[in-house]
Amino acid sequence: MLQDLGHSNISKSQVSEFILMGFPGIHTWQHWLSLPLALLYLLALTANILILIIIKQEATLHQPMYYFLGILAVVDMGLATTIMPKILAILWFSAKAIGLPECFAQMYVIHCFVLMESGIFVCMAIDRYVAICQPLRYPSIVTDSFVAKATVFMALRNSLATIPVPVLAAERHYCSKNQIEHCLCSNLGVTRLSCDDRTINSIYQLFLAWTLMASDLGLIFLSYALILHSVLKLNSAEAASKALSTCTSHLILILFFYTVIVVISITHSATMTLPLIPVLLNVLHNVIPPALNPIVYAFKNKELRQGFYKALKLNIKGN
Repeated sequence: MLQDLGHSNISKSQVSEFILMGFPGIHTWQHWLSLPLALLYLLALTANILILIIIKQEATLHQPMYYFLGILAVVDMGLATTIMPKILAILWFSAKAIGLPECFAQMYVIHCFVLMESGIFVCMAIDRYVAICQPLRYPSIVTDSFVAKATVFMALRNSLATIPVPVLAAERHYCSKNQIEHCLCSNLGVTRLSCDDRTINSIYQLFLAWTLMASDLGLIFLSYALILHSVLKLNSAEAASKALSTCTSHLILILFFYTVIVVISITHSATMTLPLIPVLLNVLHNVIPPALNPIVYAFKNKELRQGFYKALKLNIKGN
């Protein structure tokens, strides 16, 4: 009887750590992915640091649009740094163990940064709307104070709204399984290991997606719909082209950011048959945008491009 009680207590005991197994289905050769991932991480850090240096040094870039771009660069570096060191440690040194507090902390920070990136995209869309549709009022509406208040609001919104994610995950009981078929502590990946009901976790994840992410995307689409409506009323094709060119880089990044999120959500239902796809997309979604954002803006923006040339000591004239 004592042995039965002992076995019962062991089965109900909380696990002390999780094991991040990496990319499901390719464990034997997943270490080969470390090189491209490390290069992407290095590119993300280098490009975003360069963006911040250029914005700080170039007086012509001391404008709200570039301040938002600088904030986006900080968010991108934070997001990539939250996950990449651990992923590289898994791939290089098989350092797969992660404590429960560290796992829940990573889960929280990832959600904060992803939602913050979405929020900054909204701020940038509003900035472009006012600049194109209300150009005379732009200096009085989009001020340095507006940038600061919008950033603080987004930071508070995201940090407070995501608190229940790790709290609810920590309340689950993890009694037997502790191997996560992932490279990072995703909410659904972790709570899937719990021995009790995780319905509330899934509901809150959907709540965040439909209230914050969907509302952000709705505001972005509304801003660009109004911009398009305003541009189509311009008599000059050259003026219309110039107005839209300022939005091109922003739209490219937004489409990539939200498209991948939608694809991850769709493929998540197929994790039992194709578990690698959502895991790989999730990792790439957290490292490609930080590397891609500054490059796209630099190529599409004349002032930033000239700043890059100066920073790299290249005597090249921007077109």
